[in-house]
Amino acid sequence: MLRPARKLRTAPGPHPARNSAPDSRTPRKSRKSVLLGAAALGAALALTSTSAQAATPAPRHYVALGDSYAAGAGVPGQSAGLCLRSDRNYGHLVAAALKAANYTDVTCAAAKVKAMTHAQYDAFIRVNDPQLDAVTPDTDLVTLGIGGNDLGVTDLGLGDLVATCIAGAVVNPFGTPCKDVFHHGYWDWSSWSWQYGNDDLADRIEAARPQVDDVLKRIHAKAPNARVLLVGYPSVLPADGASCVFRQPIAPGDVPYLHGVLGKLNAMLKSTAAANGATFVDTATPTAGHDVCSGDRWIEGALPGSPAVPFHPNATGEKVMADAVLAALR
Repeated sequence: MLRPARKLRTAPGPHPARNSAPDSRTPRKSRKSVLLGAAALGAALALTSTSAQAATPAPRHYVALGDSYAAGAGVPGQSAGLCLRSDRNYGHLVAAALKAANYTDVTCAAAKVKAMTHAQYDAFIRVNDPQLDAVTPDTDLVTLGIGGNDLGVTDLGLGDLVATCIAGAVVNPFGTPCKDVFHHGYWDWSSWSWQYGNDDLADRIEAARPQVDDVLKRIHAKAPNARVLLVGYPSVLPADGASCVFRQPIAPGDVPYLHGVLGKLNAMLKSTAAANGATFVDTATPTAGHDVCSGDRWIEGALPGSPAVPFHPNATGEKVMADAVLAALR
C-alpha cells in the first residue's frame, strides 16, 4: 500500500519570513517516492494481469459435452435439430471468452450419461452420435454437464420428473404428491403418521455415479492433456416452497424435496469429479435467488418469460453458468 508523503517539519529559529506562508510545492523527495510507488503498483498489476492470462491460455481444442442445460435448449439461435443446441450456451460463451482455436459442441437435449458412449435416440430417431467421439488426443479442454436426465426413466429424462410433479399438484396442490411418488410416502396406521420408504430419485443419483465416473476416466484416456470440468446444475427451485405459491404448477410442499434432490445430484457430481481429477463447477450458488419462482428468473418456469425450454436456463442463466466455468479455470 502506498504511504502518504510525510509533511516536512518546520525547524524553529529566527526566520519567521521563511515560515510565514506554506510552500505549495511537493518536496522533491516525496514526489520521487510517489512516482516510484505508482510505478511499482502498476508493475504489480501488470504482472497480476499477465499471470491471470497465463493461467488460462487459449485452448487448442475445446469440446463441450452434455445435456439440455449444457446445450442451452430453447435459447436462440438453435441448431442441431432435436438436440436444441444454442449458439449462446455456456460452451459457446466460454470458447469465445478464451479465444479457443477450435471448438466442438456436441451437447444434446435429453442426453443421459449413456449418450456419452452410445448414439442418442429420441422416439426411435437418431439425434446425436456418441458424444465422446468428439474428444480427440489434441483436446485440451472439456466441459461436461450430465446426470440430470438420469433422474427419469424414459427418453424425456428430467421431463419425466417434471411431468409427474405437475400432474400430482393438480390433484393434491396442498400436499407433497411428487415426494409421495418418488419417496414412497404412505400412512402408517400403527404410528398414526405419514411415513416414507425408499427414495427412488436418491437411488437413481447413486446409480449414475459409477457411470459418470467411467465417462471421466474415458475422457482422460482419450485426451490425457485435457483439463476436464464437470459442470453442476443451477438453482432451478428455491429451498422454501412459499415463494412458489401461485407462481409454478408444483405443489409448494414438494419444492423443498425437489431442491434437496438437486442438491444431492450436485453433491454426487462434485465428489465424482474430485475422485477423477476433474474440476467441479458450482452453478447453483451463482444462480440462487433467480430460480423459476423468482421475480428475476435466470431459470425459466412452466411458462417461460424469455426463450428457453421450461425449467431450463435462459440466456442470462447460460451467461452466469459460463462465468462460473471461466472462474473455475482461473
